[in-house]
Amino acid sequence: MASVLVVEDDQFVRSALIRHLTDAAHTVRSVGTALEALREVAHHHFDLVVLDLGLPDLDGSEALKMLRGITDVPVIVATARDDETEIVRLLNAGADDYLTKPFSVEHLSARMAAVLRRARGPVGEPPPSTVIRVGGLAIDPLRRQAELDGVRLDLTRREFDLLAFLAGRPGVVVPRKELLAEVWQQSYGDDQTIDVHLSWLRRKLGETAARPRYLHTLRGVGVKLEPPGPAVLP
Repeated sequence: MASVLVVEDDQFVRSALIRHLTDAAHTVRSVGTALEALREVAHHHFDLVVLDLGLPDLDGSEALKMLRGITDVPVIVATARDDETEIVRLLNAGADDYLTKPFSVEHLSARMAAVLRRARGPVGEPPPSTVIRVGGLAIDPLRRQAELDGVRLDLTRREFDLLAFLAGRPGVVVPRKELLAEVWQQSYGDDQTIDVHLSWLRRKLGETAARPRYLHTLRGVGVKLEPPGPAVLP
């Protein structure tokens, strides 16, 4: 089972979450403020953080950014804000998943299981040992490192997973449903989740959707990664 940090200022909700997670055999620590959460992750190892956004000392999205500055631990945010702009902002800030309040403990358990599967990778399979090369990209799945033209890329866990999955199928258009299933371990989901991570990945590869080099989106079909074509001289 997992070591979980619950960050929730509502004592009733926090107690219910602790009880449910403990019953599910998880090891749980809990705090009620963002600053306490930062201290916890700085001094203890966690497999997952459940972060409420309505904290008394700091806006939850700011707390998320600060967490991302010191740890890559998976974070599921719990928010009462369900508008599209807010969800995009949370994913951009580094959230691995989100839940809209109110939510059931069964829903939380399913989301946790999916996030933990992605973080831990496939069980019982030996890690790949071959560096994947596509154009100037070099991706080492074993060391979870990626370089572009010899320069190390600073990627989040999800960005690396997405890049490695596409690079392992160069030139192949991968349907969005397959990306959700293989990279996000979800049988269904919002295309917006993929678009946000593609946008951030493109930025780190020095390209845009309007002027792609490696990542190409075929509207209504899927996404492919291929080496850049030869430069066209004027």
